[in-house]
Amino acid sequence: MLKILYKVIFFNSGKIYELYARQVSTSNLWGFVEVGELEFDVHDGVVVDPTEERLRDEFCMTRTLHLPIQSIVRIEEVEKKGQSVIRDAATGEKVITPFPMPPRPR
Repeated sequence: MLKILYKVIFFNSGKIYELYARQVSTSNLWGFVEVGELEFDVHDGVVVDPTEERLRDEFCMTRTLHLPIQSIVRIEEVEKKGQSVIRDAATGEKVITPFPMPPRPR
């Protein structure tokens, strides 16, 4: 049986985080939402996405996040996992940019 996948978007320290999780529910802590079973892409060898790597490092030991209700922007039930990102709340720009690629030959 396929488990439901959620895209959770929330504010944290002036940034907007977009994470994917298998479990979202109301928390036993009043005024919080519980987010568990975080999903990250696992790549062998070369780091493909530095944002995903940073999020995985930041939340690697986290079993469950308890997010304040007022920090949550949106929770979506999605079909498949997209890219996890961290954006600047003011501009919407990605905080961590991918490694620059050389220009394409003409």
